[in-house]
Amino acid sequence: MVEQASALRRTPVPSNLSPSDTARQTALVRMKRLAVGLLLVMGVVFAVSFALQERYPALQYVRAAAEGGMVGALADWFAVTALFRYPLGLRIPHTNIIASRKNEIGASLGEFVETNFLSEAVVRGKLESMGVSRRLGAWLSSPENAGRLTDEVAVAGTGLLELLSDDAIKDLIETVAREHLVQADWAPPIGRVGERLVESGQQHAAVDLLLERAEGWLLAHPEAFGRAVSQRLPSWMPGFVDKLVDDKAHREVLAFLAAVRVDAAHPLRSAIDRYLVELVGDLQHDPAMITRVETLKRELLDSARLREFAGETWESVKASLVDALGDPASALRAGIRSTVIEVGARLLDDGALGARIDRWIADSASYLVRSYRHEIAGVITETVERWDATETSEKIELQVGKDLQFIRINGTVVGALAGLAIFAAAHAVVSLT
Repeated sequence: MVEQASALRRTPVPSNLSPSDTARQTALVRMKRLAVGLLLVMGVVFAVSFALQERYPALQYVRAAAEGGMVGALADWFAVTALFRYPLGLRIPHTNIIASRKNEIGASLGEFVETNFLSEAVVRGKLESMGVSRRLGAWLSSPENAGRLTDEVAVAGTGLLELLSDDAIKDLIETVAREHLVQADWAPPIGRVGERLVESGQQHAAVDLLLERAEGWLLAHPEAFGRAVSQRLPSWMPGFVDKLVDDKAHREVLAFLAAVRVDAAHPLRSAIDRYLVELVGDLQHDPAMITRVETLKRELLDSARLREFAGETWESVKASLVDALGDPASALRAGIRSTVIEVGARLLDDGALGARIDRWIADSASYLVRSYRHEIAGVITETVERWDATETSEKIELQVGKDLQFIRINGTVVGALAGLAIFAAAHAVVSLT
């Protein structure tokens, strides 16, 4: 009893307890005190009844009950203590079980989880009964939840942008641009696209636009046109002649543009069509034209300019994304929120889509469980193996110790009843003989 009281005072208190673990620790200490208190009561009752049983024979029954209670209490104390430490500090075989067999317990626990919880049938059945798509749709369709998810996406996106190496991204953009812009020939693809546009008559709209803009400019800037014409006349001509020539040229050019605009079969239009047909053909098949285009491309996209283009592109994109993600009222975050709500509503309303998603989730989970169940369960085994043996015992005792103290209390009560019953039966047998 003295040893039990001493052990009670030395009850290990794990560090860094959570509020719930603190409550468990308090309850465990309380139950230990109750169990020890019952043992002490049985001891006192036994001592008194043993001393007075000759004077008061009826106390023999009380002594037998107290004796049985002490035996039951001590036996169950030994059994419970043997789970977590050495009773009385004695290294008796098959004691301190949890600390001694920690690794075996971890392996057994991992195997139990793998067999009973990571079963493909169990996982698939649970997922199919949950209706994941409808639950997810109901959650996403809530504006409050969509806003929370958008905020988390914005934080994660900003963090990812900060983590990315600017030099690496610039190198990637430069590599992609060099592969798809510099190394590839421009002329043949441009020629093929142009050929399809010319065949479909798409150039007519462009010609009409150019004619309209040219006519508008001439009407708005007759002086500028006149100066351009006058500069090409001999300097010895009188000024009034320059004016007449400027006006005449201006009217003729306007009349010519008007005629081209209204006449779909005008010779100028036909000449433009023939030129475009020849140009797209040369872009595809004329080595000289292809070489000219490639030379122009290399001049436009030399290494220094391409690197500068990659840097400016990434810096601009990154700055825009960071600003948009950091601003709750930005169009980007508003778009994310509306998309999340729309996806949630779609999951709720479209039963076929929800069924496909549920089936995909169940198939994916089944595949993961089927392929990696042993590795997943192995996490439990490996985690328990890394635990300190003493700390493991303390953790487990903290979780189940309170309930185990009831064993000691029940042992005291049952032992007392058993002791009383045995003594009464033995006394009855002696009396009959």
